[in-house]
Amino acid sequence: MLLQARIVRMSYSHAYRACMSRMHACIHPDTGTGDHSSTTDTTSMSDASASLILNVDDNDGARYAKTRILSRAGFNVIEASNGLEAIERARTSSPDLVLLDIRLPDLNGFEVCRQLKAAPETAGILVLQTSAAAVQSVDRIRGLDGGADSYLIEPTEPAELIAHVRALLRVRRAEGALRESEERFRQMAENIDDVFWMLDPATGELLYVSPAYCRLWGDASGVPKPGDGHWAGRIDPLDEARVAASYRALADGVPYEIEYRIVRPDGAMRWVAERGFAVRDVRDRIYRLAGIVNDISERKANDTLLRDADRRKDEFLAMLAHELRNPLAPIRNAIELLDPERSPSPESFDAMRSIIERQVKHLSRLVDDLLDVARITQGKITLRQEIVGLAAAIEAAIETSAPVLTRKAHRLSTNLPETPLYIVGDGVRIAQVLGNLLSNAAKYTPQGGDIHIDVIESGDDVHIMIRDNGVGMDPDTVPHIFELFVQSENSLERSEGGLGIGLPLARTLVELHGGRIDAFSSGPGQGSEFVVRLPLTRVADGAGFDLLPAMHETHASMRARRVLLVDDSVDAAIAMSLVLESDGYDVRVAHEALAALEIADDFLPEIILLDLGLPGMDGFQLAREMRLRPSGASALLIAVTGYGQSSDRQRTREAGFDHHFVKPVSVEEIQRAIEARFKA
Repeated sequence: MLLQARIVRMSYSHAYRACMSRMHACIHPDTGTGDHSSTTDTTSMSDASASLILNVDDNDGARYAKTRILSRAGFNVIEASNGLEAIERARTSSPDLVLLDIRLPDLNGFEVCRQLKAAPETAGILVLQTSAAAVQSVDRIRGLDGGADSYLIEPTEPAELIAHVRALLRVRRAEGALRESEERFRQMAENIDDVFWMLDPATGELLYVSPAYCRLWGDASGVPKPGDGHWAGRIDPLDEARVAASYRALADGVPYEIEYRIVRPDGAMRWVAERGFAVRDVRDRIYRLAGIVNDISERKANDTLLRDADRRKDEFLAMLAHELRNPLAPIRNAIELLDPERSPSPESFDAMRSIIERQVKHLSRLVDDLLDVARITQGKITLRQEIVGLAAAIEAAIETSAPVLTRKAHRLSTNLPETPLYIVGDGVRIAQVLGNLLSNAAKYTPQGGDIHIDVIESGDDVHIMIRDNGVGMDPDTVPHIFELFVQSENSLERSEGGLGIGLPLARTLVELHGGRIDAFSSGPGQGSEFVVRLPLTRVADGAGFDLLPAMHETHASMRARRVLLVDDSVDAAIAMSLVLESDGYDVRVAHEALAALEIADDFLPEIILLDLGLPGMDGFQLAREMRLRPSGASALLIAVTGYGQSSDRQRTREAGFDHHFVKPVSVEEIQRAIEARFKA
């Protein structure tokens, strides 16, 4: 035993001297033997400086020599002289690598390595075992099988030791970078809404699928079963063949991008878009199949809505063209019949005048409805707040709808409470709502039909029900009947249609009054019912709401008043001047601002009808200039224009106008404004 101990000590002493000699040769190659390259260059040292090495050896000389070698190579080195100390220092200091001698006084290196690899906090530390005694193949196998990352037999050249350590650390850094990359990928894949999957084409085994699969496919198990036609299945039968063809071609390296439907376990259908691709190795061989799937159900729904909106827009434009042409045809025919060469009789003249008047009113209503839609869409519509008598609003609605009711010989019945009912709101708009509903009922009810208006007080609300026995509505149409440009498919004829904007206008106006409107129908041929609910007011102290103002003075009292008409449209100016002259006014006409100012200075008009869209100086500027001159300072200034937005009306007030009328304006409307100004 003593001899054996001496031999071991001599071996360690020899090893120590050999290590010191080789270390000196490595550090000072010019004094040593052999050709040593600069393996410890600055790049390697900078890489090593961040690494911590635990050097474990019970031989002080050997441990010192290895520490010197590693330190000179740029590594940070800590030491332990026995197995238990090594385990403790590894646990507390977390070195990157343990340089572990096999022969230790308490635990041998194999046991130390086993315990390090078994403990979670030290399992990731690299272990490089060294030994000058355990040098047989069986020893190396035992060490590597026990968890060591490499095994060196001593004595070892310093350069070889350093290269071995660097190689292990390099592999560990690569493994760490790979783990970080995999972790980033995992976190990304598990936190996005898209589904990522990867499959082994050789075995058909699904290697990975992200958690989004459960949410999208609705599969609680979270483990899809790949098949020949798809990695997950549950494809809508209408799409199965198309998807399967693309999926099978992927095995040959043909990528695909495809949209299809899946059917979830609860029966719900979802649209998805999938991109499949092959993953190749460094030899360009396919060794994985992968894909990304994202939910496009919302996009598909929006696409459907856009297509429907586009279709309704096209239908609306077609209807608009039809509705505009309809009144133009009788107007043109009436003009032809009024030609003096045809010698129209007084009866024909009166009939043609009535036709033109009706059709112009119809065109005006179309334009007003379109402008109302624009105002409501932009949130620019405003309501007057006043006490409105419900009976007066219904009377005005009936008056508006009287022509179509009379033409189609409908029987109209009304049932109103004996006690007057009042609401707070805009009387004109309430009458417009009821007029739209009543006209709608008249248009969609066959000749000689029945229409009923019932008014019922219900608590703090009033229910206004307009019911007909007309063509009715399909159940699928009822929920959409208040959408823009939607019309019932059961119209009696195209001429009874419209633009499909009356009901949306009615709904918006009712909602602006704090109410609601609902539609009901038992089906085609069963008639329709519209119910308007509005909040009541118990206060009725004013004069109420008068929609039908009377003319208080005769045209005769207005005769011979001086009128200046300014309009750049020659035809419009001539037509209006002829009408006014026929009523006895003294009229002068100008088509641009400078001429109007010259005429005004000589003519001294009492009334100025002024278009806003003039060339050069516009109507607003001209009005301000008129107000600055004695010739127009006190005149009744009326804007007659095609501009009817609230901003336009505000600008006319600021420019000094007394009234703002939107074309086409009736002579009666102008007469009322003149009478209000010059009444006796």
